[in-house]
Amino acid sequence: MASDCEPALNQAESRNPTLERYLGALREAKNDSEQFAALLLVTKAVKAGDIDAKTRRRIFDAVGFTFPNRLLTTKEAPDGCPDHVLRALGVALLACFCSDPELAAHPQVLNKIPILSTFLTARGDPDDAARRSMIDDTYQCLTAVAGTPRGPRHLIAGGTVSALCQAYLGHGYGFDQALALLVGLLAAAEAQCWKEAEPDLLAVLRGLSEDFQKAEDASKFELCQLLPLFLPPTTVPSECLRDLQAGLARILGSKLSSWQRNPALKLAARLAHACGSNWIPAGSSGSKFLALLVNLACVEVRLELEETGTEVKEDVVTACYALMELGIQECTRCEQSLLKEPQKVQLVSIMKEAIGAVIHYLQQVGPEKQKEPFVFASVRILGAWLAEETSSLRKEVCQLLPFLVRYAKTLYEEAEEANDLSQQVATLAISPTTPGPTWPGDALRLLLPGWCHLTVEDGPREILIKEGAPSLLCKYFLQQWELTSPGHDTSVLPDSVEIGLQTCCHIFLNLVVTAPGLIKRDACFTSLMNTLMTSLPSLVQQQGRLLLAANVATLGLLMARLLSTSPALQGTPASRGFFAAAILFLSQSHVARATPGSDQAVLALSPDYEGIWADLQELWFLGMQAFTGCVPLLPWLAPAALRSRWPQELLQLLGSVSPNSVKPEMVAAYQGVLVELARANRLCREAMRLQAGEETASHYRMAALEQCLSEP
Repeated sequence: MASDCEPALNQAESRNPTLERYLGALREAKNDSEQFAALLLVTKAVKAGDIDAKTRRRIFDAVGFTFPNRLLTTKEAPDGCPDHVLRALGVALLACFCSDPELAAHPQVLNKIPILSTFLTARGDPDDAARRSMIDDTYQCLTAVAGTPRGPRHLIAGGTVSALCQAYLGHGYGFDQALALLVGLLAAAEAQCWKEAEPDLLAVLRGLSEDFQKAEDASKFELCQLLPLFLPPTTVPSECLRDLQAGLARILGSKLSSWQRNPALKLAARLAHACGSNWIPAGSSGSKFLALLVNLACVEVRLELEETGTEVKEDVVTACYALMELGIQECTRCEQSLLKEPQKVQLVSIMKEAIGAVIHYLQQVGPEKQKEPFVFASVRILGAWLAEETSSLRKEVCQLLPFLVRYAKTLYEEAEEANDLSQQVATLAISPTTPGPTWPGDALRLLLPGWCHLTVEDGPREILIKEGAPSLLCKYFLQQWELTSPGHDTSVLPDSVEIGLQTCCHIFLNLVVTAPGLIKRDACFTSLMNTLMTSLPSLVQQQGRLLLAANVATLGLLMARLLSTSPALQGTPASRGFFAAAILFLSQSHVARATPGSDQAVLALSPDYEGIWADLQELWFLGMQAFTGCVPLLPWLAPAALRSRWPQELLQLLGSVSPNSVKPEMVAAYQGVLVELARANRLCREAMRLQAGEETASHYRMAALEQCLSEP
């Protein structure tokens, strides 16, 4: 066996006889001085030429970790030897060992991370060759550790991120290596980096932003690629936003090639996604810049998606989608918009052409591509457009609706893949390496606002019904509702869940009004009605969820009119609980409020309703009308309303306030309910008479109620 090893050993010796001689001296060293001298020679030989993995392992076997550890931590150097020389020797050996990935992940290397990090910011002669060599070796060690599976986590915990930031900001020797390693750590573990070293990373961002704003050479294009990685997950400092906007305005206002323009568009997209339009200054310069951004994005989208036979630059186009979303938001903003009306008109026209290109692209998507993140991103921007505009491109949108329903159904049935697509889209759109803030992974939620508009129109509604959208929406609503049910922590739910539920309710309301036959014949709506009935009683009691309760109550009341013959509505505990909760919602909207200097109170909104009445009032009036329609269809409802004392309390309220304070539409809504209750039940009529109902009806000129109460 020894004979088998001799050729290899002889080959190694013939390849680097000097190194073998030094290793022999190291093995035979009898004290620290001899070992130190031999190590110097070994280190010199290693740096003089390349060595292979086997030779590196032989050096490690000869040296081990004990002596390098002593070199790194010793505070007493031999006479005439600067103390940093010993440390430099120790780092050089570690750098040699770290070239082996297995050794780079060794605990004896990982526990040196705090010491190595201090070397990056240590003061000393910047022209000292030994010190420069030690810094290079330190970066080599840290970079090797970062390349191991768990290395970034160890580096972050060891304080390396702060040290790298300080090294970069100091602009000393090796600061460019510090920046490169920072980029790698942020790409691997962005959240942890910011958690451990936010002040230092913000300082780097300030420096990079200032450099970007001042740059006049090609470095500004390189900074465009770096800066997205240094934007924090929280608030971006205002001074950084100013510098970034100024730098982008200078770049995008120039004539550029695509390789120069695209990184700038991606940086702008990241800023738009993180800050909305808050990073763009108000006034003429800001509006021109925003118009330029959206214009460039639309042109890029059309160039990429309308050309056939060329590969789409998906990351660039997805970034352009983010800028188009910003344009859509600003064009539809009524107050404090950055854009003037002529600019809005022009941008809407430009975006319409780009959306046409998106529709054209989606029409070509086959089943094999439906799970690709770029398709998801394209559906997202179309959903954002349809949420605000459905009248233009109507023919094209109608042609695409079957695909959109199938696509939404596919992702709904594979929800985990949808969430993964969300992360991939964020990666695609926000930066070249990191996911950044999460985009909604729920394709159906993205389409809900547009479908809400489309279900009002005959043509699109028929297509949606034919393709099975109502059944899909019912299943989706029931699934999302489970997230808000008891047993789930609703405080951690994103607002988008509740907004999605409200939008579903609006779509169902449209279908109740425009396609009542569908509600009666499709079994999914029976399941939906059961969920509404069992859920409303607890929902109306929850703080901060009044708007959702209003949607559920109104939808349930309208559906109850259509499903009045259903066994579930024949006075069952669930139906009684639902109508009791609906009465609670309808009855608590207004109160009598005293006014200074007047003996008579006025009718006013109750505190919980006042702040959201603009969003609530249409639902409330529709709910009053729907309840009125339910009374003659459900014989048990009038006695139940009487037991709740709603009719008595309503008359008492009207009798306690000035009739002049009650608007005509309120009088009509109240009279409608009171008349139907009086007609449906003799006991209701008697209770109303005892509550001065006839007198109140006369004061408010409720002729129908007055006549009804005058009858036996």
